[in-house]
Amino acid sequence: MPGPARTSLLLAGCVVLGIGVALLLTADLGSDGYSTLVNGIAIRSGISFWIANLLVGVVFVALAAARRVYPGAGTVVQVALVGGTVSVVLDLVSTPEQLPFRITVLVVAFPLLALGIACYLGSRTGAGPAEAAGLAWDPPVPFRWSYSAVQGGGALVGWLLGATIGAGTIAVVLLLGPLVDLTARLLHLDVHQEPGTP
Repeated sequence: MPGPARTSLLLAGCVVLGIGVALLLTADLGSDGYSTLVNGIAIRSGISFWIANLLVGVVFVALAAARRVYPGAGTVVQVALVGGTVSVVLDLVSTPEQLPFRITVLVVAFPLLALGIACYLGSRTGAGPAEAAGLAWDPPVPFRWSYSAVQGGGALVGWLLGATIGAGTIAVVLLLGPLVDLTARLLHLDVHQEPGTP
């Protein structure tokens, strides 16, 4: 079991990440690449979004485990707490009608996304599906770029399957990985997960 400091970092990071995801969705300018992939699979297959999300998450975590990035308590907490936080925040906010305000919401979302991911990964208790997939290739590819590749690949496949993308999607693909890396370094957090056994 992680100690109080790591547990606090995990919980705080997941809540901040959830707020960031909710703002990203509220801006309505395109979601992250991982969600675009899930949505595309749901559209093409006809299954519900949450089932597609579960299936994609299991596949990503399994692929990461094959590269020795194993799930942990943080993996489960991330999925549950981020999802719950997103639901609560979305009930409290609504998408602005004017584009400049939507862009502002999108811009505000990014530091929260980066801070949330850096903190929860910095707890070193296990990574969520998208982050685990990025960490699985670091090394040899630094996380800031491997994470961008995961998000970009998800966005491309999701779009080909029928999901929509937007400026927010492109921004996530290009900026979020480097922003997480920068935030982690500024806070002196190591986002790599502790070696474990399957």
